[in-house]
Amino acid sequence: MKAALCKSLDGPQSLALETLPEPKAKSGQAIVRVKAVGLNFADTLITRGKYQFKPDLPFSPGAEIAGVVERVADENSEISPGQKVMAYVNWGGAAEKIAVDMKALVPVPDAVPMTVVAGLSVTYGTAMHGLRERGRLQAGETVVVTGAAGGAGQAAIEIAKLMGARVIAVASSPEKCVIAKAAGADDTILFPGTDLKADVRALTGGNGADVVYDCIGGEASEPLVRALAWQGRFLVVGFAAGEIPKIPLNLLLLRGAEMAGVFWGESVRRDPAGHRANMLQLLDWVAAGRLAPRVHATYPLERIVEALGVLERREATGKVVLTID
Repeated sequence: MKAALCKSLDGPQSLALETLPEPKAKSGQAIVRVKAVGLNFADTLITRGKYQFKPDLPFSPGAEIAGVVERVADENSEISPGQKVMAYVNWGGAAEKIAVDMKALVPVPDAVPMTVVAGLSVTYGTAMHGLRERGRLQAGETVVVTGAAGGAGQAAIEIAKLMGARVIAVASSPEKCVIAKAAGADDTILFPGTDLKADVRALTGGNGADVVYDCIGGEASEPLVRALAWQGRFLVVGFAAGEIPKIPLNLLLLRGAEMAGVFWGESVRRDPAGHRANMLQLLDWVAAGRLAPRVHATYPLERIVEALGVLERREATGKVVLTID
């Protein structure tokens, strides 16, 4: 089988398409013929040894897959050959076939395209876990999303709207505010260059935000903690701005507020049943036409270096997906 292989930690440019022996399924595993792979910025990091997971060389990147089960190791499994499935696999997805633990496989409705399925796990899974489980977002509440034009931000906007919330999007340019609006944001704030606390307070009639979904950290975080409503929830999602802020804890005390980390990858490992339920909900929304994730572009497996370049240059306005015939 063909696979995009990383043999040295020199970044995406070092990837090469090679022919490998086909994988063999151990007990509790299935062999999946991969049809689509969702790429993430993390794939540019893992090929440099700068990601939280550091697989032994050589390895294939690609954490999100969609495909068809070719065979299973154990009989009497809920998963059967010929079934369309999706899975989060950490790495190894950029290959024609992969062995996957069956407990990680989620069945996919026929109505949902593989290119869409391949982009659901990370960004939308994080939004579901963050807003549903860590933020306990309720219909009618207001959520502020930072980095709102990025993949994580757009997913959070869409999920928050499906949950019945009002969304205030924070983005760094007028063009990015337009993207956030297109994703469903009710209001936008341009930042840097504005007073985040004052603007959020003004847009909420002085009440503040019930939930903050912070993808960027940096100088945006503290004013948004100050803009929380009574018993608001501040969700720490990421630090795209590069700086990890230091928040005065008295700000939480004065608002009866909470700060919660959103570590989606670890939550998948610790609560696979919860992850599966979130994925099934996402698939139902997509199949019903209520959620329409954007695909920036698709690339064949042999153009993976070009595809990862789009992510590395921050040019993607939707999911970058590899397709494998």
